[in-house]
Amino acid sequence: MIARPKYLEYLNRFAGKKIIKVLTGARRSGKSTILSQFAQSLRAEGVAAQCIQFINFEDLENERLLEYHALHDHVVNHLVSDKMNFIFLDEVQRVADFEKAVDSLYIRDNVDVYLTGSNAHMLSGELATLLSGRYVEVEVYPLSFKEYARYQQSTFGLSLETAFDRYLRYGGFPYATQIAEERSLRMYVEGVVDTVLVKDVMLRRQRSDAELITRIATFLADSSGSYVTIKKIADTLTSQGRKTTSDTVSGYVDALQQAFLFYRAQRYDVAGKRHLESNAKYYPVDPGIRFALLGNRRPNRGHLLEAIVYMELRRRGYDVSVGNLASREVDFVAQAEGKTVYLQVTTSLADEQVYEREVSIFKKIPDNYPKLILSEDKGLYDDQGITQMNIIDWLLD
Repeated sequence: MIARPKYLEYLNRFAGKKIIKVLTGARRSGKSTILSQFAQSLRAEGVAAQCIQFINFEDLENERLLEYHALHDHVVNHLVSDKMNFIFLDEVQRVADFEKAVDSLYIRDNVDVYLTGSNAHMLSGELATLLSGRYVEVEVYPLSFKEYARYQQSTFGLSLETAFDRYLRYGGFPYATQIAEERSLRMYVEGVVDTVLVKDVMLRRQRSDAELITRIATFLADSSGSYVTIKKIADTLTSQGRKTTSDTVSGYVDALQQAFLFYRAQRYDVAGKRHLESNAKYYPVDPGIRFALLGNRRPNRGHLLEAIVYMELRRRGYDVSVGNLASREVDFVAQAEGKTVYLQVTTSLADEQVYEREVSIFKKIPDNYPKLILSEDKGLYDDQGITQMNIIDWLLD
């Protein structure tokens, strides 16, 4: 198992405290493994095995626990009195009304509850109401490039540049790092995407259309880095002979976001300091999504880099928007804890015209927050307060 120390440190910070820990994220991004690693660390620290209950609801052996009364009774009957009990419920969204069982467990003494789920829907509606103020959400993503590169270097001896090219193409789903042969790798990533589309999108929508949802996901993957509207998707599919409506497309796009397959970056008015509703960009949670849906279709490398930077900013805890200023675009406006960072992403600044274009928009921004240009050029430079940095170095920083 690939170590994910950042997540383990976060769980350790809240271990034993009266708050429910909820790990969310796309399927196969490593949530179950993180819980397993954390359970192992508890045992290594002296927690008795009988004080740890780990229930995976995708395991057929636990099918009888998919009813919340049965789940609650099973957990309670196996609690160890007078000791802290750690309860891990993996893919808990499969249990109808699971929040009722979780709420009842929460109010018991010496019970520490951990949940994972592969659909954001689990944190909406009644759960949010019933458990409001009682849980913290931990967003789990596929491997960052830093995690991916560490594994590839130690296991296969790959150079950073080779590892980066593989990451751009095949992505960072943890198990995919162990597959060397391209055909098998593509089959695995395609299987991940198909599972998400079937289990986390189609099963949650009545009268789902498998072919349509796949085409919408493919459109978003191919358009990553470009502005997209729901109407544009509907019109494009209709012009290609697949008639649909904006309402239908909107529902499926929402479902893809709920399944953590794509993330929406809103436009942000840099001068007015406000978000804009029209247009947005959609980025896949992992580069392997594009590979699974589009195969060997030639990508826009600049857009691939953008997608990786967007997800890395999210990993680092930023709210990320696409900036607009005087009809010009700032690739990303990243905000966290009252601070802002502006970023431009490009393949190279070697061409003087490209350099001037990227720098000129920063010079129009009327504040002194950090401004950073990421490219594949080597070196670290500073020009009039604008930092230029190699993207691999930034990802490893």
